[in-house]
Amino acid sequence: MKESVISGIADFLRTIDPWVLDRQRELTAIPAPPFHEGPRGDRLAELLESLGLQDVSKDEVGNVLGWYRSPSVVGESGGPGAPLVVSAHLDTVFPPETDVRPRENDGRILAPGISDDGRGLVAVLAIAKVLSEFGPDLRSPILLVGTVGEEGPGDLRGVRHLFRSDRAKEETLGFISLDGAGVDWLITRGVGSIRFRVTRKGSGGHSWADFGEANPIHALGSVVARVQNLALSTKPKTTLTVARWGGGSSINAIPEDAWVEMDLRSENGAKLEALEEAVLSIVDEEVARGTRKGGLQLDIRSIGRRPAGETPKDAPLVAAARKATGLVGSSVALKASSTDANYPMSLGIPAITMGAGGRAGGVHTLAEWYENTEGPEGILRALLTIFLLLGKE
Repeated sequence: MKESVISGIADFLRTIDPWVLDRQRELTAIPAPPFHEGPRGDRLAELLESLGLQDVSKDEVGNVLGWYRSPSVVGESGGPGAPLVVSAHLDTVFPPETDVRPRENDGRILAPGISDDGRGLVAVLAIAKVLSEFGPDLRSPILLVGTVGEEGPGDLRGVRHLFRSDRAKEETLGFISLDGAGVDWLITRGVGSIRFRVTRKGSGGHSWADFGEANPIHALGSVVARVQNLALSTKPKTTLTVARWGGGSSINAIPEDAWVEMDLRSENGAKLEALEEAVLSIVDEEVARGTRKGGLQLDIRSIGRRPAGETPKDAPLVAAARKATGLVGSSVALKASSTDANYPMSLGIPAITMGAGGRAGGVHTLAEWYENTEGPEGILRALLTIFLLLGKE
């Protein structure tokens, strides 16, 4: 793409920056906890359609989809062709009753979700606005998506649905997730995770009169004590966190049940599966011990499973994103994290996650904030990545 066109797009982004920030406030103010993203998705769809995208729709799980096709690009049998997917996620980590109305303070916009992923969503809108305004001739179509279920309990359900068909897996050229703020990092390695809840149940009883009955908390305490002593890989980094536990009903009663939730993570799928096997082996051994002591029931329930993956450093998509970062005046750090990009990475689809400009802090807390320093530059970086990858010149 000619330097004069890029300069014109940069000027255009600065001109529409107030509109972008207003849309960021507007979308953030619509609550969107996992499984309740509908109202925010409806508004995103309205905005994408107003910006001239083609075939704007919502799929069965609530993902919002909109197409940009160059006039010269026609897919097989007149279809859309193999796209580059550019996405941001609709959901936040906050429950429905959270006050998500943005407020201003000393040059910052404060609101839960204002960065994660309010910033990504408006970057998708700004990209749509630029594509409609400038009509660049690209060799492949772009599918702009607002996904559901990226956060915690959502377990990547939106992006899993997006790539549910073999054709989608085979024909997608690449996947860019715009997630949060920043202009100087790229996620090229997807941290896989396995999360489960272990519950033990017994007959319970009085702490004095029934002493000796099998105690579910004691049993799970033994599990926790043993798993924390497992040897964990440092390269690739692998972690185990006992995140939550509870049980019992009274200080003077043997509990009838107890539960513990664990979070296992690794950049390497094989290491992650080996850790899972080791943990479950410990659980099985403690179950056998508990049975000998009087019997306890066991329930293990999966509450999340994200695959690990990696996009090679020399992949064309990564090379384009790194060059685009340099063109907006920043250096880039390649990082590992858990995002929507995990799933396409695990399928062998080139995928990255990048920030959408600006600065942010307090992410996943009620004190989350966004500051628009280098905000337009972050959106320009995403656009340059697209043009470097798909441009015909």
